[in-house]
Parts: sequence; C-alpha cells; structure tokens
Amino acid sequence: MAKRYELTSTQWARIEGLLPGKASDPGRSGVDNRTFVNAVLWVLRSGARWSDMPERYGKFKTVHKRFTRWAAKGVWDSVFDHLIRDRDNDYLMIDSTIVRAHQQAATGKGGAKNSALGRSRGGLSTKIHLAVDGEGRPVRFILTAGQVNDGTQALALLGEARPRYFLADKGYDSHAILDAVEACGAQPIIPRRSCMKRIRDFDARIYKKRNLVERAINKLKHFRRIATRYDRKVANFMAFLCLATLPLWCA
Repeated sequence: MAKRYELTSTQWARIEGLLPGKASDPGRSGVDNRTFVNAVLWVLRSGARWSDMPERYGKFKTVHKRFTRWAAKGVWDSVFDHLIRDRDNDYLMIDSTIVRAHQQAATGKGGAKNSALGRSRGGLSTKIHLAVDGEGRPVRFILTAGQVNDGTQALALLGEARPRYFLADKGYDSHAILDAVEACGAQPIIPRRSCMKRIRDFDARIYKKRNLVERAINKLKHFRRIATRYDRKVANFMAFLCLATLPLWCA
C-alpha cells in the first residue's frame, strides 16, 4: 500500500515510461525514479522544506538537485504534455487564481528575480491562469505577476485548441476574446457585461459546467506548495503545478 502522498501503482504506470532513466535511454538507469517522484510529491503536498523530507527518500540535497535539473530540462512539462493528449475537446474553460508568495520566492542568487511575481497591498503574489477540459482536468498553465489582468492571457490559454464551447466568467467578455473564440469555430459561453453592446446568445445551462475550473483550482491548492509559492525560479513552480495534476489525470 502506498504511503500518504505517494503515487498509486496505477498512477505510476501512467508516467513510468515518460521519465529519464529508462532501459532504452543512454547513461544510468533510473532504478529509483518512483522513490524520487514520491519524494517530490511529499514536499509538494506537505509544503515542508526540502531538508525536512523523510529519510526513506534519500538525501534531500540529492533529490532537490535532481528536481531542479529536471525542471530546467522540461521533464515535468513533457510528462504533462503527454497526459493531456487524452483531453476532452468539446469544452475549454478558463479562469485564474492568485497565490501568495513567500518572501523567499523573491530572494536568492542568480537567475531572474521576481519572475512572475507582483507586489500589491496584499504583498507578493503570483497569478496562475489555467484552462481545463470538459472533465475539469488542467490542460494549460500560464504564470504572471499577481496584478496582471485575467483577460490578457485568455488568447494564450485558447492557443491552438478548437473546442466546441469556450467557457469563462464575465471578466473575459471583450471583443478581442469573442472574435478569437468565434474565429476558431467555438461558441463563447461568457456572461455579457453591461457595457458591451454586442448582442449574442448565452446558454446558462452550459455555463453551469464552469464550476469545473473552480473545482480544479481548489484541488490544486490542496498541495501546499501550490497554495503558497516558495520557489524563486518560475520553472520550479511550474514543475510543481505539472506534478499536482497527476491525481487528476491518472485517477
């Protein structure tokens, strides 16, 4: 039986072949890949410092170094990209959430500081913009400073997707977004702002499905290193986001 926070056998089977260190890969084989991933998930879920990691996972410095190396190489992003191939293409729902950033996320040597960080009356923050499919599973993330307007990232979240329905809240009701959604053949299901003169159909029944993106955000924030950003490097925080989707994609 898997310990708390660890991958089940079914979840591990979904990603085992996507990680470096397979028998067909050059170099050393990753015989400890499952232990390593479980160690990272423990840190992600608990929100603890790397140095507090249980000894059964090995030396914390070794695990941390390997995690950051894989994050820099895009390993976690590749796993995420592979999983989302099974996405539902009928619906695309977008939203955003603000994550408070710990002060250590803005300190440290080397690299770009304050990456995807903003400062407001509430302090340091990062905004996670995300899109989910019709099953409420994340299919795209964008990180910005906390004060960035939601609508600025809508077209990037849409990307090359061609859903039947595009669901978003009233804050995304703009001519640019509506034109882009309609141009890709999707029907925008967005409540109309009072200042918008453009008359269009709005299906309130379909709009009820938008709760799936809000529920996805809540599930992601069960992971304490998502609910609060401790990582200075945006690549590391994005890697944690990709890992947090595993329970949603590998149920």
